[in-house]
Amino acid sequence: MEGTMSSAFVFVVVFVISRLISIIGQVRPWTALLPTHLLDLDIATRLRVDSLSTASASTDYGNMVKPAPAAAVLFPSSVDDIATLIKTSYSSVNPFPIAARGHGHSVHGQAMAPNGVVINMHSLHESDGEKKARINISSSPSSTSSVIFFADVGGEQLWIDVLEATLEHGLTPRSWTDYLYLTVGGTLSNGGISGQVHRHGPQITNVYEMDVVTGKGEVVTCSRELNSDLFHAALGGLGQFGVITRARIALERAPQRARWVRLMYQDFSAFSRDQEYLISMEEGGRGFDYLEGSLISDESLLNNWRSSFFSKADHARIRSFTTRHGLIYCLELSKYYDQTTAYSIDQEVSSALEGLSFIPGLVFSNDVTYVEFLNRVYRGELKLRDQGQWDVPHPWLNLFVPKSRIHDFDAGVFRRILRQNSSTGPILIYPMKHNKWDAQMSTAVPDEEFFYSIGLLRSAPDDWQYLENQNKEILSFCEKACVGFKQYLPHYETRAAWENHFGPKWEKFLAMKMKYDPKAILSPGQNIFTSPL
Repeated sequence: MEGTMSSAFVFVVVFVISRLISIIGQVRPWTALLPTHLLDLDIATRLRVDSLSTASASTDYGNMVKPAPAAAVLFPSSVDDIATLIKTSYSSVNPFPIAARGHGHSVHGQAMAPNGVVINMHSLHESDGEKKARINISSSPSSTSSVIFFADVGGEQLWIDVLEATLEHGLTPRSWTDYLYLTVGGTLSNGGISGQVHRHGPQITNVYEMDVVTGKGEVVTCSRELNSDLFHAALGGLGQFGVITRARIALERAPQRARWVRLMYQDFSAFSRDQEYLISMEEGGRGFDYLEGSLISDESLLNNWRSSFFSKADHARIRSFTTRHGLIYCLELSKYYDQTTAYSIDQEVSSALEGLSFIPGLVFSNDVTYVEFLNRVYRGELKLRDQGQWDVPHPWLNLFVPKSRIHDFDAGVFRRILRQNSSTGPILIYPMKHNKWDAQMSTAVPDEEFFYSIGLLRSAPDDWQYLENQNKEILSFCEKACVGFKQYLPHYETRAAWENHFGPKWEKFLAMKMKYDPKAILSPGQNIFTSPL
């Protein structure tokens, strides 16, 4: 029933919508939002208004925000269905809000459309119960006489499916998020970051071309050369300028295995210095393909799915340090290799670790397949689902902090506000290089050569409000101390806060909104533009 519905079901949908239209002021403001001529369009058979569909589209991974439910959910069978819906809203006297929902991994309702229509992007993946092939691998010659490989991918596709499809050709995308069960359109609307950013940049800088359905309902193909203003605006644009329905992703030859290493640090200065040194090791492939840091405390060591990397004996050794020091830092590294380089991987890793200032003896190593490494978080998900700790509130906070203030952040946040961290979920900290980001794209980052990604990825089976209040305390500390941070996956309550977030990019951001979504139809859950411009 994903693509078409029985005639009986269509009758019920039409009847329910008609009744809602006729009852002014009751239940949902349908008359003010959804025009009656929606019923005359082909997409009427793919609109659902039942409480199960609307309730599902009105929750997200955060499990904290409970806004008014969506009035309807569109299950598109094609990109044209999405364009028709948006065009209908745009041409209406009273436009209704529309949000594209991929995997629903937002934490503050960013993919919701209260009293509007949510587009279930996953529906593009299936038709009449069969999966569609919307991942196509191709190549083309480049100006340097080499061959460029790429994948044309539907915006609704999960990155795990992209990985599996490209590996069949011996290829892989270059840049990843830690969690692969996210949609391509969703991560490209934000940035898409993980431990590969120091080498390949975020996912948004590894895109050649896109198809975007704008807030006027126009399907536009864009790239750095064609409709470049939309291309740059939509990448990291938080869904404000259009729905990404196709992206051409850069590919490279896939490795086969990963040498996965974790090092422990007691001193934050040594920890941050070594991270910055390692992400600068680019010459001759001497560096690591992946680098992320995290915090380990005595309370959180066993209460964290990431700890499954360690054996029971390792836990005991690490706990001896956390018991004495309360908090230590973990540097996580990975270097990829295949059959042709297997003979030298031990020496390469040993050489790269020479001169680092980690705690002697606290070095841990695993050797896994490339897929096992990239999909490592999924094992944690299965563990949390078994424990009933997956579908709980997730009061996450993600920040970009400039290098010049990272020691102040450590002292004020890690060692003061978070000194007793017993919550589940990792706390990540790792550096990035500014020159790996494209300043023309919408994502806001600190204006320093190096800045750190901070991810407080905490779960709250019990009191999520406590952790949310703690997040506000962290933001207040950063603001009062003039840390110069930027939120990643941002959430703000006022237009002024959004203007401050984008800084010098705000005027361009506003101009692109006026050009491509002038009636402020798209992504109302971001709370950037809550009324027509």
